Amino acid sequence: MSAPRSSSPNHLNPRLKFQPRALPSVKEVVEKIRKGEVAALSRAITLLESQTDAHRAWSADLLKSLPALPEQSTFRLGISGTPGVGKSTFIEAFGLELIRRGHRIAILAVDPSSSISGGSILGDKTRMEQLSHHPAAFIRPSPSGGFLGGITRVTRETLLLCESAKFDYILVETVGVGQSEIAVHGMTDAFLLLAQPGAGDELQGIKRGILEMADLLVVNKADLLPNEAKRTAAELRRSLHLAPPRDNGWSPPVLTAAALTGTSVDAVADSVDHYREMLNRDGQLAVLRRKQRAGWLKDSIHSELLRRLNRSEEVKAVWQNCLAAIEKGETDINALSEKILATFLDTSKT
Repeated sequence: MSAPRSSSPNHLNPRLKFQPRALPSVKEVVEKIRKGEVAALSRAITLLESQTDAHRAWSADLLKSLPALPEQSTFRLGISGTPGVGKSTFIEAFGLELIRRGHRIAILAVDPSSSISGGSILGDKTRMEQLSHHPAAFIRPSPSGGFLGGITRVTRETLLLCESAKFDYILVETVGVGQSEIAVHGMTDAFLLLAQPGAGDELQGIKRGILEMADLLVVNKADLLPNEAKRTAAELRRSLHLAPPRDNGWSPPVLTAAALTGTSVDAVADSVDHYREMLNRDGQLAVLRRKQRAGWLKDSIHSELLRRLNRSEEVKAVWQNCLAAIEKGETDINALSEKILATFLDTSKT
């Protein structure tokens, strides 16, 4: 019985060797992105998300080549909410309203990755059918890759690329609501929290810290449950009164809307515009951007240290020894942690 044919592309012609796709010129990609070419933008984000050494080196060169832009050129808006609140439906209605006002928008939609397979559905383009076909909108679904905070490993870098493409608004749709949403709040200029009619039950699903971070709150699905939506909005307002006052003097509005029908979505856009104007007028947006970069620096150091620690063969050997010690009943986890870190620091010196 003959052996099965290889699934390699080389079986068609053994003399041909498979060659990986050549990396594009960084200069050409930057020029195309600045012209608003979404194909180049998508390709650049794909390479940013890759963890191969060649792609990481290319991405580093790309980020160094990005031109400096005015602080106020693009407005970053994080959008989150409890499961089932209708984030995608709201973002489509809200995005279409921004486009109607003459804006170009980019949507960074983060889908949770499976902790077992690592896979992700990435179905946001399907859920935002009108926006996905609109020339003034760019939708980029990306897997979270297990990264905390409702973001991906390169969300910040992707924001810079979209700003270079001169989008007026960048909407960051996050995985869900939790304390880790602080990460999204720390890289956007405003944070919009979606709630659904449900009064007390709904509020119990929103942690107080998240509620206090929100710059705007919108109770969605007001067309389906109008009375419940009003009660939920009233309860949210009462909760906000208990929160400490904002340093910038802003009082987060609580609005009701119906994304499915588009009702009151224009009022939400008005509130976002008003907040953006206030930040620009008082110079607060520039301060926010500096804080965002400082947070990026801290997270970048943490991420790179963790990457190097995970790649160290010496650390891997000590890690296995520590796991074996735990199996035997070792309970001093701090001592094991110190052992791993000491190994990493010693090997880093050589």
